[in-house]
Amino acid sequence: QVQVVESGGGLVQAGGSLRLSCAASGRTFSMYGMGWFRQAPGKEREFVAAVSWTGSNTNYGDSVKGRFTISRENAKNIVYLQMNNLKPEDTAVYYCAASRVLAGTVVAASYNYWGQGTQVTVSS
Repeated sequence: QVQVVESGGGLVQAGGSLRLSCAASGRTFSMYGMGWFRQAPGKEREFVAAVSWTGSNTNYGDSVKGRFTISRENAKNIVYLQMNNLKPEDTAVYYCAASRVLAGTVVAASYNYWGQGTQVTVSS
């Protein structure tokens, strides 16, 4: 079993940057694909980014390509989401999740463990 806890959210002006962290417990962390999703008020949960178990493969939602970068450090059980050139439409609660799909996946239903989320607010 894996438990994940997000941190690093906050308030930032448009054009600014934030780095989210996801700390995971469990000795098998490296055997999980990891992903970030977000949910804005009144909207469905949206795929943001995913990384494979080795960190060698990544995938991004169209709305964040070129601005966000996902990475992981298996030795530290941490996944990062570097967010640059933030826009007001990036405002949402961001969730980290772990999936038994080693390659990482865009499908929320394929993730087995979820964190509680961290709020990101981008002001215009």
